[in-house]
Amino acid sequence: MHNPELTQVLEQAEALCVERGVRLTDQRKTVLRLLCESDKPLSAYELLDRMRNLIKNPAPPTVYRALDFLLEQGLVHKLESLHAYVGCTHPDHPHASQFLICDECGEVAEVEDPSVSTSLKAAGKAVGFRTKRPVVELLGTCAQCIEKRDE
Repeated sequence: MHNPELTQVLEQAEALCVERGVRLTDQRKTVLRLLCESDKPLSAYELLDRMRNLIKNPAPPTVYRALDFLLEQGLVHKLESLHAYVGCTHPDHPHASQFLICDECGEVAEVEDPSVSTSLKAAGKAVGFRTKRPVVELLGTCAQCIEKRDE
C-alpha cells in the first residue's frame, strides 16, 4: 500500500473506532500499519519481529491482543490456510470476504462477491449452521505468475 492510501486506511480505521466507541491505541495502529504496508500476509511472529524495530521489547501477547481487537473491528482478516493476517480493503461495512491466494508468489487479493456470500449463507442455513467469520480462501496461481510461466 502506498503512503496516501495507507494514510487513508489509518484515518478511516481511527474514525471507525471513534464511531464505535473503541480505542485504536498506538500499538494497535502499529500492527494495522505494518499489515497494510506489507506486500504479503504476516504471521503474528513476523509482526512481532517487525515491531522490534519500532517498539522496545514487544511481547507476543501484545501482538495477539492487537490482532484480536483489529479482527473484532473488521480492520484485518485472518487467512487460516496461511496462519497469517492482512489488512481489510473495505472495513467500513461488515462483509464476507473471499481471498485469492497465489501459492507461487504469495500475492493475496481480497474480493467481495455478494452472490458467493448469499450462496454460502443459504447452504449454512439449510443445515442449521451459523457462521462466525465467513471467509473463503481460494488457493491457486495469479495472472502474473501464469504470465511468467507462459513466457
